[in-house]
Amino acid sequence: MVNITRAADLLEVGANGGGWVATLGTTSPGDPEVQPEAPYLPLGALSEDGLVQGFDEDSQSYTPWGYTAPIRTSITSSLRTFSITAWETGRTTVQSLQYRKPVEDLEPVSGLTTFAETASPVPDRRTFWFVVLDGEFQRGFYVPEGEITERSDVTHKQDEIAGFEWTITAYPDAQGNTVYHADRVPETPAYTGS
Repeated sequence: MVNITRAADLLEVGANGGGWVATLGTTSPGDPEVQPEAPYLPLGALSEDGLVQGFDEDSQSYTPWGYTAPIRTSITSSLRTFSITAWETGRTTVQSLQYRKPVEDLEPVSGLTTFAETASPVPDRRTFWFVVLDGEFQRGFYVPEGEITERSDVTHKQDEIAGFEWTITAYPDAQGNTVYHADRVPETPAYTGS
């Protein structure tokens, strides 16, 4: 029987974290332990659902005539997404993302913010930085080119916090990469089996 060393420290519970956004082309903060500085702007409080890292892939299998099992499979589509619900709907950064408006266009005048939504929105790609924290576990996800591609309905009612629920799609950058990882995790114990 194979004896494998396991460590509870290698289990991750996304106990805390956050999200930030910056203009397209902003470089990665690099370290999930360090709070990002300007030009990154915080997304504020996120719902207890945390961050959902999505993997959506399609493949094509090739089965020769006379066989019942494929001999090769090719990935034909590989999409990375991140889903969050922003609770601070009054935060200018959050409104900017929800309505595809530059932050500076949402500055209030005499306490009143006014804007119009267009029936023909243009692409709104930005740079995103997400962090997941759990003790010694620190995961950073740098999305150099991301865009909100799904927005859920917003409910305004007495017994529920209104929130902007988004799915952010990661697009390839100039190097062909969609997401850069910066993880600080506990060291895996050495295998001691026989």
